[in-house]
Amino acid sequence: MAQASQEFGEWPLKRLMTEVVGSGPKSADDMSREQAREAFQRILAGEPDATTLGAFWLANRWKRNNPEELAAYTDVMREESVVTAEPDCDPVDCGANYDGKHSSAVLGVGAGIVAAAAGTPVVAHSGDRVPTQKATAYKHVLDELGVRTALEPAESADMVDETGFGFYYQPEFNPGIDDLFDRRDQMGVRTFVNTIETVANPANADVHLGSFYHLAFAKKMTDTIAESERLDYSRAIFFQGMEGYDDIRPGYTKVAEWDDGEELEDYEIETAEYGMAMENEDLEVNDVTADSASITEAVLAGEREDHFADAIALNGAFRMYARQDVDSLAEGLDQARDVIADGSAQAVLEELQAF
Repeated sequence: MAQASQEFGEWPLKRLMTEVVGSGPKSADDMSREQAREAFQRILAGEPDATTLGAFWLANRWKRNNPEELAAYTDVMREESVVTAEPDCDPVDCGANYDGKHSSAVLGVGAGIVAAAAGTPVVAHSGDRVPTQKATAYKHVLDELGVRTALEPAESADMVDETGFGFYYQPEFNPGIDDLFDRRDQMGVRTFVNTIETVANPANADVHLGSFYHLAFAKKMTDTIAESERLDYSRAIFFQGMEGYDDIRPGYTKVAEWDDGEELEDYEIETAEYGMAMENEDLEVNDVTADSASITEAVLAGEREDHFADAIALNGAFRMYARQDVDSLAEGLDQARDVIADGSAQAVLEELQAF
């Protein structure tokens, strides 16, 4: 398990259930930061029995964690589980939902490589068939493309600096969370761990790009970042991605943009405004892992000029915009198409495959 402190306070999970969070979704109280910190320290140390841990996770799900609680969990994770390794560059941190996608293509690998080719370094991180969906995530597409993923954090940082795109593997950089895999799998529903692992930030990046199902969740996440004492993001953009992943959906996408010290701003992206007449169904595939890899390879080689090529270019442009390397999505889209056309994007993929 993680190297968590064995010096606990007065709040074992069973007492928190009885006196604070366990009375039901309407009557439960929120925990203090100190209570939430102690709870997660105990969890990472393997102290609660399986029944108590499951009940605590479910009570948190019913009650709904506030930003202070999520920040406390995140800080403990960062202090006692996450092994960081900073590249020399300052990449965009992409921490899409770790439990993956099950019907539409994963576009983030191609998008990240396109952004890297245009000069915007990108970091992605994920686990391996994470509960509850246990579906296709970044790792699986990279594996299919022949890119090494079982990397120690220092190797991941080197990958970013050498190629512009880097992958951090959860069992290597966040072992305490990985140790919870079996218990999470037995739960059958998502827990707050699914939320905080996406902002583990193993590269200590300054900018985070994430996704949400509802705008209120984006607000909760930016408040969590602001409340955290261990996350140093100065900028975060969340959007309503396909299947909750960090892929802009065809048609209408709600975006929430936050900069440190500023109020959250929200706006919409309409893919039709960029000449892309596509629907969600146009990006669905039969085998998400294999098809995502083959589509990515073909798009980066300039062999496709279809909806997938448009979607990868647009998502690459959004990563450039997130890091403020371009002033607009339109400018980023032009750059994305240029690096695909001139072979730069394919060259980055080849560098990754040779790493």
